[in-house]
Amino acid sequence: MPIYEYRCADCGKRPSIFFKSLTAVEESPACPLCGGHRLTRLISRTAQVLSEDSRLDRMSDSDLGDVDENDPRSMARWAKKMGQQMGGDELGEDFDQAVGEMEEGGSNGAGEMDDDEL
Repeated sequence: MPIYEYRCADCGKRPSIFFKSLTAVEESPACPLCGGHRLTRLISRTAQVLSEDSRLDRMSDSDLGDVDENDPRSMARWAKKMGQQMGGDELGEDFDQAVGEMEEGGSNGAGEMDDDEL
């Protein structure tokens, strides 16, 4: 069941069209957005599904040479990269908040206490 991506010369949009089988693929389909027939088929992006083990292997192969553990912004870049490799959205709001604080140069999650916690 192929899905092809097109660019429509009539409306300028990039619709994706689903065909029920390879034999059902039309030579010049109509744009589902405007009905035009001047579509150019594009090369679509692909995705690779990785197992948890494969993702962990990729993380262990990551170059840590440019990471400065004393620089919160450097650690934030590293954490963001690792988060993306681990699935991004799955890590939750707490992860995003911690990385955001590191990017701002602060790091109250590493043993430091706010004034209101004293």
